[in-house]
Amino acid sequence: MNVAAVPLDWSEANQRYLVAEFARLKRRLGAEGDAQAVAADLAAARAGLPAPAAIDTLANLLGLSAFERDLLLLCAGAEMDAEFARLCGAAQGFPQRTYATFGLALALLENPHWSALAAAGALRRWRLMEVDDSAGLTAGKLRIDERILNYLAGINYLDPRLQPLFRPVVPPAAMAPAHREVCQMMIAALCVEPKTFPVVLLHGDDEDGQSDVAAETSARLGLQLQRVHAEDLPAGIAELDALSTLWQREAALLGAVLLVQGREPNVPPAAMTLAERIGAMVFIASRDGASLKRATLRFAVNKPGAEEQKQLWQEALGASCARLNGVVDGVAAQFRLSAQRIHATGNALRAALAASDRAGDLLWRACREASRSRLEDLAQRIEPLAGWNDLILPEAQKATLRQIAAHARHRLTVYQHWGFAAKSVRGLGISALFAGESGTGKTMAAEVLAHELHLDLYRIDLASVVSKYIGDTEKNLRRVFDAAEESGAILLFDEADALFGKRSEVRDSHDRYANIEVSYLLQRMEAYRGLAILTTNMKAALDVAFQRRLTFIVQFPFPDQQHRELIWRGVFPQAVPVEQLNYPRLAKLSMSGGNIRNIALNAAFLAAEEGTAVRMKHLLQAAHSEAAKRDRPLSDAETRGWV
Repeated sequence: MNVAAVPLDWSEANQRYLVAEFARLKRRLGAEGDAQAVAADLAAARAGLPAPAAIDTLANLLGLSAFERDLLLLCAGAEMDAEFARLCGAAQGFPQRTYATFGLALALLENPHWSALAAAGALRRWRLMEVDDSAGLTAGKLRIDERILNYLAGINYLDPRLQPLFRPVVPPAAMAPAHREVCQMMIAALCVEPKTFPVVLLHGDDEDGQSDVAAETSARLGLQLQRVHAEDLPAGIAELDALSTLWQREAALLGAVLLVQGREPNVPPAAMTLAERIGAMVFIASRDGASLKRATLRFAVNKPGAEEQKQLWQEALGASCARLNGVVDGVAAQFRLSAQRIHATGNALRAALAASDRAGDLLWRACREASRSRLEDLAQRIEPLAGWNDLILPEAQKATLRQIAAHARHRLTVYQHWGFAAKSVRGLGISALFAGESGTGKTMAAEVLAHELHLDLYRIDLASVVSKYIGDTEKNLRRVFDAAEESGAILLFDEADALFGKRSEVRDSHDRYANIEVSYLLQRMEAYRGLAILTTNMKAALDVAFQRRLTFIVQFPFPDQQHRELIWRGVFPQAVPVEQLNYPRLAKLSMSGGNIRNIALNAAFLAAEEGTAVRMKHLLQAAHSEAAKRDRPLSDAETRGWV
């Protein structure tokens, strides 16, 4: 529960003032006592207040008349004071009515007016009280809202009905310099016309940064910040109206401002509807600002660049930064973490870095883990265990793979330090096509690159991304790329043929939208700051124009006999007992590397079941099983001489 800090002296003085106000109303209800003494006590209690009492602040903020103010106190007294409740019943001639009614208020209070309980009046509009009109408007029980009752008692907290949706946001401990500049520009813009109630749009790819900017700006304006996710807002107009009314009341009572933050790129219509109904300043944060055309002010808040991230890391790590031998430069270049994430990770690592003799590896690993959260739900992470020695390919293909690694490793130097990025903003991503039959090493090559570059590898099944519904494929791809931007992880799009067949001439709407999907992915691949790899079994089916936009194309050939023998010799781990294996004969079997690995693994299980070393007979049995999977039984000629 977010309870606002209240000075103890004010709290006690407010309580005394509330008791004095109840005593004044008790006199009107027929209680005995000296009227002058009651008035003197009330004056003394008012004079002892270091700041306005809660009831007076509430009346001023929400525009209550003197009669409405006393009516609210009448309801509060009946709830908080047993003697007060008894007097209410006695004054109405019904001792069992230990509650206030509108008829009682009209009869006893000064300056009564019928409009006090009108639906558009302050008491009911701001939901300060409810009336049980089953007994009629004048005789029905009046009940003060629990949130308001506690506020009058000096306890100020967010309404419990909003707490499941709203969360307080505190000013950030660390901010990127560019984000501080946004705060300054925003405050300057708000001060030009302070009486207006703008909708401030914060757009860009830094969700944490948008929250930080809103919180820092609010704090400088002397306001609390509360956040609600746009997707959690009710869709119905009636529910949205009720929510906006409750928030307007809370904004006044807490001195707060609202941040509506969207998880999706586009802002839901309910967010703008809520902002328009509130009639006070509202922050709306979203990745895409184009969809919100009615915002009063717009500011871009993107993740810090490499230089700013380096500065943030130095602040977060403190003295430990000196022990990292330049690793901070690499971390700042590779990862795109928010200032919040950098600050939290750096603080958590300080002690461990000071005690570790491999501080650089520890920091790099922590950054990989910190950037995984969003991508884990969208793709399958593959632990990259394979190294260059595990990859059996012709030297030309290996040379191309090493070029890909060099591009990824020295991207910052070439694009930023040497200025290539200033020449063009297009084509700065690294895209590669791995083409070849199943089992020829395409996925293993991606593993080798991830292992070499110390990056995460995520496999995305394009068949599950492509949707028959217009626009859904692009939406799915956008989620993947947006999530991957934090880490620059290697993205492996498996079975690219699901999307990247020959782009057809536009004959109907389906052809047109299929081409849009291809163009969108090409655009994101070119802009992606990491490495994106596509795999296909049918390179010939790919559009030539599409191939032209790729940085690298690697053809994975079916292994010849020489390469198959190398695969056989390296397929068994050192701990596996083998006996009398004839590798040259095994190499004559026309199988891809993936099939060879399957055969070796199956043979190992067969040998383990017998309690012996792996022999040729186990491999023969496993080879027949593998061939049966492909509906192509092995001939005697292919396995002659194995046993």
